[in-house]
Amino acid sequence: MADIRIKGRMVNALRISLDTNDHDAIRQQLKPKLQAAFPPGTLAVIESSVDQELIALIQLLIDLEVQPMAVTEGILGDQARAIQFPVLPPDRQLQEIKATKEQVVEVKPESTADDEKADAVPIVAHVTSYHDEILRTGQCIVQNQGDIIITAGINSGSEVIASGNIHIYGSARGRVIAGAGGNTAARIFCHALEAELISIAGTYCVADDIPPNVVKKPVHIYLNDQQELVFEALQF
Repeated sequence: MADIRIKGRMVNALRISLDTNDHDAIRQQLKPKLQAAFPPGTLAVIESSVDQELIALIQLLIDLEVQPMAVTEGILGDQARAIQFPVLPPDRQLQEIKATKEQVVEVKPESTADDEKADAVPIVAHVTSYHDEILRTGQCIVQNQGDIIITAGINSGSEVIASGNIHIYGSARGRVIAGAGGNTAARIFCHALEAELISIAGTYCVADDIPPNVVKKPVHIYLNDQQELVFEALQF
C-alpha cells in the first residue's frame, strides 16, 4: 500500500482585497462584514494594492477571528517570503454581477427588557438569488447567505458560488461551488452537467473526473456520509 495519498479537497477561503494600509479603517470596515456572513476561523487570502506591514495585518485578521493562509503575488510577496508565509498566484479576474432578483427572508431577534419599547432590527436569515440570463464567460454570481437559482445556463469560464444550494436549469459549463463556508448539506442540481469544476463544502471534482455516465445529463450532486461527492442521474 502506498505511504502517500492525495485527496481532492478544495480549501474554501475568503479573498480580502485592500486598497488602504490604515489598519484602524480596515478593522472598522471589515469587522461587521465578517460577523454578518462568515463563521470564526474562516480562512483568508490577502491581496493589497498598497504597501503595508504584513505581520501586523496578519495579527489584525487573527484578532477579527479570520485565519490568514496566504497572500497573492504582488506588493506583499517579498514580505511574505521573508517570513515563509505562502504566496499564491493571482486569481483569474471575474466580473461579479448581481442576480436578476433576490428573495430575502428576515427574522426579528428576541427582545429583551432593555429593548421592549424599541423596534428590533430584522436579521437576514436566508437569501435566494434568481438569475434569468446565461452567465457568460468571465462572469460570476456569489451568494454568501443562501441559494442560487439560474433559469438559464452558465458558460465555460464562469463561476457560481453559494453558501447553500445551487440550481441550474440549463447547461452547467463553468465552475459550480455550493456549500461555500462548509455547509455539507448543500446540493447542486443542473439540467446538463458539463462543468469545469464541481465543489460542495470544499470537496471537489474537476471535469476529467466527473463520471462519464452523467455528463451532459440532468444530475443531482451531494455529499455522502464519507464526505464524497455523489453524482445521481435524474430521470424526467
